[in-house]
Amino acid sequence: MAKFKIIVGLGSCGIAAGAKKVYDKIKDLKENENLDLDLDITSCIGMCYKEPLVEVIDENGSYLYGEIDLKKATLIIENHFKQKLPLLENIVYSNKFKASENNFINQQVKIVLKNCGKINPENINDYEINDGYKAIKKIVENNTNREQIIKTIVESGLRGRGGGGFLTGLKWQFAFNEKAEQKYIICNADEGDPGAFMDRSVLEGDPHSVIEGMTIAAYAIGATKGYIYCRAEYPLAIKRLNIAINQAIEKGYLGENIFNKQGLNFDLKVKEGAGAFVCGEETALIASIEGKRGMPRKRPPFPAKSGLWGKPTNINNVETYANVAWIILNGSEAYAKYGTEKSKGTKVFALAGKVNRSGLVEVPMGMTLRDIIFKLGNGIKDGKRFKAVQLGGPSGGCIPEYLADTVVDYDSLKATGAIMGSGGLIVMDETNCMVDVAKYFLEFTCAESCGKCTFCRIGTKRMLEILERITNGEGKNDDLEKLENLSELIKSNSLCGLGQTAPNPVLTTIKYFRDEYEAHINHKKCPAKVCSNLLTYNIIPEKCTGCTICATKCPVKAIDGERKKIHVINQQICTKCGICFTKCKFNAIEFH
Repeated sequence: MAKFKIIVGLGSCGIAAGAKKVYDKIKDLKENENLDLDLDITSCIGMCYKEPLVEVIDENGSYLYGEIDLKKATLIIENHFKQKLPLLENIVYSNKFKASENNFINQQVKIVLKNCGKINPENINDYEINDGYKAIKKIVENNTNREQIIKTIVESGLRGRGGGGFLTGLKWQFAFNEKAEQKYIICNADEGDPGAFMDRSVLEGDPHSVIEGMTIAAYAIGATKGYIYCRAEYPLAIKRLNIAINQAIEKGYLGENIFNKQGLNFDLKVKEGAGAFVCGEETALIASIEGKRGMPRKRPPFPAKSGLWGKPTNINNVETYANVAWIILNGSEAYAKYGTEKSKGTKVFALAGKVNRSGLVEVPMGMTLRDIIFKLGNGIKDGKRFKAVQLGGPSGGCIPEYLADTVVDYDSLKATGAIMGSGGLIVMDETNCMVDVAKYFLEFTCAESCGKCTFCRIGTKRMLEILERITNGEGKNDDLEKLENLSELIKSNSLCGLGQTAPNPVLTTIKYFRDEYEAHINHKKCPAKVCSNLLTYNIIPEKCTGCTICATKCPVKAIDGERKKIHVINQQICTKCGICFTKCKFNAIEFH
């Protein structure tokens, strides 16, 4: 093994940023110059805002380089490798000195993401070196019975990380209690909100952790077959999952009599989904695996009693299963020491929006939203004012700035009107219109409704029509009352979680930002200057030079004026497209 190692982050985010070209460049240099260095890959490191990322490990320590292009990749070889002179200005994290992004990593508690960005996800040996499959081995060597495994998961306090937050061990207990010759384990990797980025990153970066967690769950409830239901839009995740499954079979971690233990049998397959958001709901997901249209069914019976093909079935999401092996290996008390009284462990968030550091973060339950946004996210972009955070995906809720000290746990977030969801956390600033935000998320849930429930199918459409009217300047005095009434009807009469939570963005924005709705309806103004139909463009006489650029670029010829004389916008003709504002070189056009 060489004393010098280079690892390139080849998760989907890194590849999109150009990391594959960086990898190929370093590979060419290594081969053409016969360099004595190891070159390897990893997946998403979490620091997505600094992609492409390249880690260098030498005899002195490790150095993570950010925003690496082909030129900088060459410099890493020429300077760091050949001359032993690290490129200090490009190092974002290091275990040797205080780099710019050390706090981003050091303030996190990584259980689910402990291997992501550290191991080669296509090499099972890397997973084994990092305690991989030791949890299953511990179960076999200690002859741990099924009830004890379930008890450990219950005592850990692990709750389902997919949305509802049901106690995982209790869910397993229900499936265990059912007497059947065949039981199934399913991993829901099809959630369609921004948190799905987290699920995808875990599958791409540490697929064996999910496989091991599912195997433990299968043994605990008495299942012998399982499916990972993953949307086809995640080709890299699916590729690495299949590689990992084949490796696990070859090593004897999947199949019959795992670790030579009678009854520890597990056959696992990947089922590709078509990307329907409703298939994040467990009964719709089951229908899809069975070859039917993905639509929810009435419960009870719950899947633990009658699930896949009518057999007892346990369903958890990616993040939930990724916690399991760590809990078995380290004990329920070690896991439960993180978090709050009713929300134990850690939570992974896909931090996005108007924040300086966007990417994946894993924090202990009980951390405040403000600390996530300002300590990990490093605050709001361009010095803008923090306005709100949308939590829980398209059907989550919008939490205002004054509630940013809310702690991250299931009950505290639910009290605000938001939900934990699978981990989407979108930060908004003063330039976001909350009416437009509500409309944006409702457009998504309206389009993704399977149509089975009348209230969801038609009710969300009627709500969307009202929001469109409001943002177009055609709002009516009773629109807010209609939105609230429709929301309650949809929530109480929809069959699945999609309909039951779809009104959340509308209800929370009305609750916390009612003044913005009233400005749209009563004054025909958008305070955030987002809704184009409510904007008025004007030329500032003192700044206009009469250059005629705005007039020549206007698609409807709404701007009049001679060269070198002040121009005027004809408001009767103006379509409010904003082209004049973007083309003016003298900041002579304003809108309000």
